[in-house]
Amino acid sequence: MKFRIVTLFLLSLTSYTWGQSDVAPKYVNEFLNIGVGARGYAMGGAITGSSRDAFSSYWNPAGIARISEQQSIAAMHAEYFAGIAKLDYAGYAQKVDSYRSFGASMIRFGVDNIPNTIDLYDPNGNVDYSRISYFSTADYAFLLTYAQSEPPKFLKGFLRNETMKNHFGINAKIIYRQIGDFANAWGFGIDAGWQAQFKKWEWGVVLKDITGTFSAWRYNLDEKTKSVFLATGNELPENTWEIAKPRIIAGGGRNFFWRKYQFLLEGNIIATTDGKRNTLLAGNTMSIDPAAGMEVIYQNWLKVRAGFGNFQRTTTFQGNEVTFQPNIGLGIVFKQFSLDYALTDIANQSDVLYTNMVSLTFNGRLPKRQVNQGS
Repeated sequence: MKFRIVTLFLLSLTSYTWGQSDVAPKYVNEFLNIGVGARGYAMGGAITGSSRDAFSSYWNPAGIARISEQQSIAAMHAEYFAGIAKLDYAGYAQKVDSYRSFGASMIRFGVDNIPNTIDLYDPNGNVDYSRISYFSTADYAFLLTYAQSEPPKFLKGFLRNETMKNHFGINAKIIYRQIGDFANAWGFGIDAGWQAQFKKWEWGVVLKDITGTFSAWRYNLDEKTKSVFLATGNELPENTWEIAKPRIIAGGGRNFFWRKYQFLLEGNIIATTDGKRNTLLAGNTMSIDPAAGMEVIYQNWLKVRAGFGNFQRTTTFQGNEVTFQPNIGLGIVFKQFSLDYALTDIANQSDVLYTNMVSLTFNGRLPKRQVNQGS
């Protein structure tokens, strides 16, 4: 039997890394570099120094030590490629005491309802669309975060400036990636972050995947699927592993106050160590990309944001060009809730399609459950 249909199933599988060479590949676990939360998106991702809610587990784990209330809960949903791919986030952060906090969060990036046409032909060689089944491919990350507002003991000798407030945080993250029933991977990594406030300045540094985030792939293809792979010229995948190399993000911002307005300007530098990327500054071992954002707050209830990042070098008929991704957003605060919206890539300046993102944050104290005592 001849198989002549190239299915989305095969495309989705071949988009993953089948084997590894001695050099660690680029773009491993890239779904973790998309970003979460409408505020961070609208500001171009430049919130390493100013993040201070349940989204901080992603942007800078030190930020959950700065949540304004006892608890912070955050949720986000975004869709890409006309709704084909979906990105979701849910996070929780809580203060343990005056200087310690912990958090837990989950990220999912997935494509659902992918047609599997392995059984499209019946035993007689006829096309039978009722034999098509569907599966999902999804990437998950589970983050456990701890942060404190006092320096670790080995740093206290270096941080003696009593006018500067320092915060430190660490993530332990578990990665799970799945392609239907055909393949899955488990991974583990660690992030560390620092934030500081000095007068009107806010600084931050994040070391992502500081130990390297390892993922081990396991494939579960049945004999029929293997025969389709061989008949269509695809290689059979083998169990393997991959590693995400460290990424360093550093930045700072300054607050300005004028009448009823507060202005925050922040810039970040993103350095990757997995080889040459298509960024503004690209080297053989390290690539660097800038990002910048602005937030205007009116009377603590209306927030307007703008930012840019994701610089790319593009070759056209006119020569080499540099494109970037400009974003805008809006936030509204009502009592303990903050509703945020972001529109990415306005005016279609980069190769990335525009995306609408909505997120909701609750900052306060959840009501305690009342227990009636019997008389």
